[in-house]
Parts: sequence; structure tokens; C-alpha cells
Amino acid sequence: MTRPCVTHPLIPALRPLLAAEASAAAHGSGTDPGDLEQAVWLRLLERMDAADPPADPATWLRAAVASEARLTRRTAEREVAYATEPADDADADPEQRALRADRDRTLYAAVRRLPGRCPGLMAALLSPKDLTYREIAGELGMSQGSLGPERSRCLGCLRRMLAAEVAAPAPRGRER
Repeated sequence: MTRPCVTHPLIPALRPLLAAEASAAAHGSGTDPGDLEQAVWLRLLERMDAADPPADPATWLRAAVASEARLTRRTAEREVAYATEPADDADADPEQRALRADRDRTLYAAVRRLPGRCPGLMAALLSPKDLTYREIAGELGMSQGSLGPERSRCLGCLRRMLAAEVAAPAPRGRER
């Protein structure tokens, strides 16, 4: 059971410090300051939910920003760009094209059934226009820093939905 979001007196007091720290750390980590801020707010709220508020909030906040920036930097270092564009399936045989079309129909049907803002967000991410986060945020009327966490929640929901619909093969590739 989730509790409604309650404004804590600590949040307005820490907002300017977090904005400054995230802005300073974001440039070195190659991330958006808004994404960094949102990740730290989430960590703080999770900690408050666990009834374990930090003894020195300002010191904790600086350490959390540094930790999130390191995590983002390490993740970016591990990511590898594709050497070429994804393969075009125009040369695929009819069976492969039919399987892909069926998979796409299943995916888009599941996307339409997602809750809240997820259908719009996923449609924008899947768009052939290859929209940037800034363009998607403007189109959906939400902050750019919210897109990453919202996308993660939507993808998790989509994974669970598709896992229930698409039966995984049994061990050793046998159908169930």
C-alpha cells in the first residue's frame, strides 16, 4: 500500500542546496541536473518513509548528490554505442516480417493499456520521429527531469504486462 505524498518541512529548506549541488555535479557526470535532483529527492523520500531521516540533512544531501553523479558517470562509461544503425528488416523473409508484425501488434496493444501518462510517454519514445527528451517533455507537458524515472516505471509496468501475456519457453527451448 502506498501512502500519499506528504510535504515534509525539510524539502523546501533543502531545495536551493540540492539545486546548486545537482547543477554543479551534473556537468561532471554528463547528466541533466533535473534528473540528478529527482534521483536524490527519491532517495530522501524513501529514507523518510523508512523512518530514518538523516541526522545532518545538508551533509547527507551533498553525499547523495555525489553518489548519484558517480553512479550516472559509471553507467555512461559502460554504455556502448552501436557500431552501425539497427538492421533494416526489408530483406527479411516473409515469415520473419510476419513474426515482427505480430510482436509489434502485441507491444502496441500493451502500450495502449498502460496506466496514467505511460501510453503517451511510450508512444513518444517509440515514435519514428526519434524525439529528444526535451521534445517529449514539451509534448507531454512534464519536466525533462521527470522523464527518466517515469519511463522506468512505465517500462517496468510494460515488462510485467508482457510477461503475463507472452509465455516464456520452458527450459532447453521446449514449448510449454
